[in-house]
Amino acid sequence: MKPVVSSGNAYFCTILSAFAIVILSFIGYLFKIGHHSMMGSINDPEDGDAVAKTVFTAVLVYLGFFVFCGLQVVLIKRQSRIQL
Repeated sequence: MKPVVSSGNAYFCTILSAFAIVILSFIGYLFKIGHHSMMGSINDPEDGDAVAKTVFTAVLVYLGFFVFCGLQVVLIKRQSRIQL
């Protein structure tokens, strides 16, 4: 199998997705528990559970990116090892 993206793009996507998963998971958790920093103002959403579900959906999308780009990194490493 041949990689679809270049080496730099695969590494960048993997690292960016990992950070997004961690950060969005934390933000989703804060909305889920109704933390004051996320739900304390009059301009903040009233339904923290609905916002948390939306944020966790974004986490699943980034998890898919992480798996895809991680597999691209593995394919690139395997292809470069075979060519040596």
